[in-house]
Amino acid sequence: MREKFLNFIIALVGVIAGAAVAYLIIVNPFAKNETSISGTGIIRNTYTGDYSKVVVDNSGISTAVKKVYDAVVMVQNYKSGKLQGSGSGFVYKTDSKYGYIMTNQHVVEGSTSLKVMLTSNKVVDADLLGGDEYLDIAVIRIPVGDVKAVATIGKTSDIQLGDFVFTIGSPVGEEYFNSVTSGIISGLNRQVTVSVKSQNDWLMDVIQVDAAINPGNSGGPLLNSNGEVIGVNSLKLVDSQIEGMGFSIKIEDAMSHVGELENGKSVERPLLGINLLSVSDKSMLYRYGISISDDIEDGVVVISVEKNTGAAKSDLEKGDVIVAIDGKKVKNAANLKYILYKYKPGDKIKVKYNRDGKEKTTSVTLTKNSD
Repeated sequence: MREKFLNFIIALVGVIAGAAVAYLIIVNPFAKNETSISGTGIIRNTYTGDYSKVVVDNSGISTAVKKVYDAVVMVQNYKSGKLQGSGSGFVYKTDSKYGYIMTNQHVVEGSTSLKVMLTSNKVVDADLLGGDEYLDIAVIRIPVGDVKAVATIGKTSDIQLGDFVFTIGSPVGEEYFNSVTSGIISGLNRQVTVSVKSQNDWLMDVIQVDAAINPGNSGGPLLNSNGEVIGVNSLKLVDSQIEGMGFSIKIEDAMSHVGELENGKSVERPLLGINLLSVSDKSMLYRYGISISDDIEDGVVVISVEKNTGAAKSDLEKGDVIVAIDGKKVKNAANLKYILYKYKPGDKIKVKYNRDGKEKTTSVTLTKNSD
């Protein structure tokens, strides 16, 4: 996208009761002991506080709802026996022993134990198998005997602007368990900048919808008119003058690494092997004794090259400005990571860079990122 969202303030609302973990200034408007702050931001929707009135929009989609309803659950995050917050999730597969549930990583983050509420109102213990902050996806499991239905996984390749969609989730907690809201697809191929590991340096591909996505909806499914899952609800835009701007992770992205997560493995991502700053970080570049021509507006600057990496075996050195990878323009640090993480360790890429006003190209073999 178009960098319009880069001006929005991003906040990650954690699941610590009474204290939303906001990296900037937006807080969960439903959280305990907190008041809403006027301004613009994106929040991740884990409910952490008191119940509030929710309007459920049911627009004649009962057949599709019935198809998937029993596959949707509420996920409760406990720490040291105390409920910290709740979100949503859905059963996406079963085997002979377990039912596997997908939710958001930020829903289960910080938990010491998890519970799942089913449509029968039965609450069962759940095991956390794995999660990934960049995908914002986590996989948990429950005994297969407690599974009532399994969601059908759809695809986003043929969705269009204006297509009807609906969501099922538990906004503001147990009292409004598995509420249904509906709307349309408002935007395709959106990118929003989110904070991962306390840095606003990750671009997330999302579907924009106007269906209500409230705190507690995180991790729940975005569904098409056939009741097939096409996304995982994760974010919403918060502003005093804006309504109806929610964002869902594409189901293809959400499912891309479930195999590793089911087995408790970390998602392997590639390492370029440099420390860097965006071209726009003029003051920080000055501290490193690096001066960049005003003619260079986009790109990332190499601050140092790490030993025993692909970059160390290439022609890259301190002060180089990386402007493209395999022909894809690099705008800033977040954009570089977004491009880079489409590759795998071992892949070979061509890096175009600027040195002393001249553009050059070098090849880099990506290594494994231990982060």
